[in-house]
Amino acid sequence: MACDLDFVQYVADQCSGAGVIMTKKMFGDYGIYCDGKIFGLICDDRFYLKPTDSGRSLLRNVVLLPPYEGARDYFYIADVDDRDYLSDLVRATCKALPEPKLRKK
Repeated sequence: MACDLDFVQYVADQCSGAGVIMTKKMFGDYGIYCDGKIFGLICDDRFYLKPTDSGRSLLRNVVLLPPYEGARDYFYIADVDDRDYLSDLVRATCKALPEPKLRKK
């Protein structure tokens, strides 16, 4: 099942307090980025956050699920309606993730 574009945009808007948020379509689902760093996935109208210790410490409920068959577990974020909560989670997660590798042209 593909993602509804309205849901993707809603999640991106809710995370926007963390920085510049972008989404990129990937095989019918979406990767979500903050300031150029991928921090999660939106698959089948569900939001998944890359697992980090700093993100875990802020989670209200820790639920680990694979976003698609064969994937490693991510934090499943059911509460996408609390903008401040999502922005804090994204900010903490991105701080803990490595910088993206520069691609050679």
